[in-house]
Amino acid sequence: MKLNEIKPNEGAVKNRTRVGRGIGSGKGKTCGSGHKGQKARSGVAIKGFEGGQMPLFRRMPKRGFNNIFAKDIVNLTLVQLQYAFDEKRLDVKKPVTEDALVEAKIIRRKGDGVKLIATGELKAKADIQITAASKGAIIAVEKAGGQFTATPQAGKRKEVAERKAAAAKAKGKTKKAYQSGAAKKTAAKKSAAKKAK
Repeated sequence: MKLNEIKPNEGAVKNRTRVGRGIGSGKGKTCGSGHKGQKARSGVAIKGFEGGQMPLFRRMPKRGFNNIFAKDIVNLTLVQLQYAFDEKRLDVKKPVTEDALVEAKIIRRKGDGVKLIATGELKAKADIQITAASKGAIIAVEKAGGQFTATPQAGKRKEVAERKAAAAKAKGKTKKAYQSGAAKKTAAKKSAAKKAK
């Protein structure tokens, strides 16, 4: 036997179906895809249907969940706070508020509140006025001679609520103004009709 004489066993290799080669072939014209529509195009899997086979998204395991009620609390450590005082980004004599922290670029955003975490050491005596703090952080602040005051929770949700309330109020005022204008016109028409009589 020579290399050029090697060939697969009878029936081992099947020629691919050559579609679109005339009506008599049984796979001509529409090439077995029916007429028009989405399913007549290639690469279609409507809603992930895989011909009865268990779809990919159901074969994948479930993991975790997203809590839609979770609050976006921004963590602030004692290390960050001390660094801000050392770099003179924050004034020790002024109260440390959430707005001051954002302005000094110690944190990027206020979120639904800022919480002080007892990571590191605080040497500066400061008046801290933010949403919350851990027990260890409060002890560290008081040990340094400062004080901690928990402020009412502000953040995104409060801001959104305030904006909505303001918009509703403005809408109500516009509606009232429009109604009063219409009422004035009606009253003017009535008085004109009386005078005409």
